[in-house]
Amino acid sequence: MRKILSLALFIAPFSVFAAGENEGLIEKLNADINGAIAGFVYEYVVPIVFYSIEFEDVSIPLVLVWLIAGAVFFTVYFRFINFRGFKYAINLIRGKYDLPGETKNWDGDDVVDLPKNLKAEGQVSHFQALTTALSGTVGLGNIAGVAVAISAGGPGATFWMIIAGLLGMSSKFVECTLGVKYRKVKSNGEVSGGPMYYLSEGLKEKGLKGFGTVLAIFFSIMCIGGSFGGGNMFQANQATAQFTQLSIFEGTFIAETTGSVFFGVIMAVSVGIVIIGGIKSIAKVTDKIVPFMCGMYVFCALVVLGAHVEQIPKAFSDILSGAFSPGAMFGGFLGVLIQGFKRAAFSNEAGVGSAAIAHSAVQTDEPVTEGLVALLEPFIDTVLVCTMTALVLVITGVYEDSTVEGVAMTAKGFESVFGAGASFILAVAVILFAFSTMISWSYYGLKSWTFIFGDGKYSELTYKIIFCVMIVIGSILTLGAVVDFSDSMIFAMCFPNLIGLYILSPVVRNELNLFISKIKRGQIRSEL
Repeated sequence: MRKILSLALFIAPFSVFAAGENEGLIEKLNADINGAIAGFVYEYVVPIVFYSIEFEDVSIPLVLVWLIAGAVFFTVYFRFINFRGFKYAINLIRGKYDLPGETKNWDGDDVVDLPKNLKAEGQVSHFQALTTALSGTVGLGNIAGVAVAISAGGPGATFWMIIAGLLGMSSKFVECTLGVKYRKVKSNGEVSGGPMYYLSEGLKEKGLKGFGTVLAIFFSIMCIGGSFGGGNMFQANQATAQFTQLSIFEGTFIAETTGSVFFGVIMAVSVGIVIIGGIKSIAKVTDKIVPFMCGMYVFCALVVLGAHVEQIPKAFSDILSGAFSPGAMFGGFLGVLIQGFKRAAFSNEAGVGSAAIAHSAVQTDEPVTEGLVALLEPFIDTVLVCTMTALVLVITGVYEDSTVEGVAMTAKGFESVFGAGASFILAVAVILFAFSTMISWSYYGLKSWTFIFGDGKYSELTYKIIFCVMIVIGSILTLGAVVDFSDSMIFAMCFPNLIGLYILSPVVRNELNLFISKIKRGQIRSEL
């Protein structure tokens, strides 16, 4: 309670100051902040991280090639673990093989109680670890990003988006297995894990201590920056915009700048209350909010598809034909492929390494089990949620409307069935997606922060306060260059992460082979 009061008291002056100022000052702040970093961002950061090559008039970001190449390599190297391990992953999150409190083990067909001193290390269940990671990836990209991809690449982009999502499952398997294997567990049971740990410790085992330390620090710095920007301010900004634009608020103070400030403060306090409790508190929220928000969104999308059921065969025909023989207006075959792969990679973040931080907190003694659970993440995020958005856009035909884009395009697709209620549905979805993304990214940023600055209580509280203040700032500013900078930091994380995954992939293969041998000997009950 003391921490929550401290947080509220710290945020209050910022909210009062912002609420008391006029729109002219807000506009000046926007110009000053974006102007101060725009030159550096657009001259050095974005061109480096998103460096692209031109091929047949199509711009191909090398970061995308780096991510997809890794996904293909791991899919082949681990003999299509994304498909082989799918059923076992489902059973794990259902708790079929979960041992309550992880104090039981399988001995052939009999369940055997284990002494409490053999209880597995970790803080959350498989399901909670998955929902925490999902809450960081299922976000605005599933609504607005897909609309951008389909409008630019046509229906065929959907096909390549699904393929990239399936491939990304293998990258998630590798990074999350390593996250558990090299995690650090404190005497009080608190867990710290993720790329910064398997880069530093894993590469140290390979005789690359200095190189691994440099990669780990670089990753942590990028993750901290990304948590403040794309994982925070951008989410707050878009959620506030959707909330204040609801027709029910038209003409009220909520539609004005002051309303944005108060909504930002409400979000900041709400996020603060959750994140102060650590990963257990975050997991307790995400294991409820993620199934609800994904279920609500997918259900509404299915209602739209059901209302246009006669158009479904044509939509799938357009998707398949557009994937392999697209019209020139969509940039040719390569252009469509790039749009689909880009949306999938940028949505599920497979290979970026962020999700491994959340999955590392799972309660298990078998790292491979969490790798298997993690491979469901790109499937849910991309193959399920993103595809639902894409189908709504294709079946309703709104992707051909050049007068709308992003969330507005998706809203127009939903309006074909829900009418004016579509704006409310999308507003709720955006707010929930944004809130869940913020609480997960706060954990990612915190663990990276403590890796560099130490995990003392003042160090942690400092990060959490800064994070919550950023929510208020994000809710009132148009971010521009700030978001581009933070996006660059998030995707810069994939460079050190994938280097580590390549080097440590034999370690994961040994873990997988050992795990399978235990299954064959009857030490673990499984259907892998």
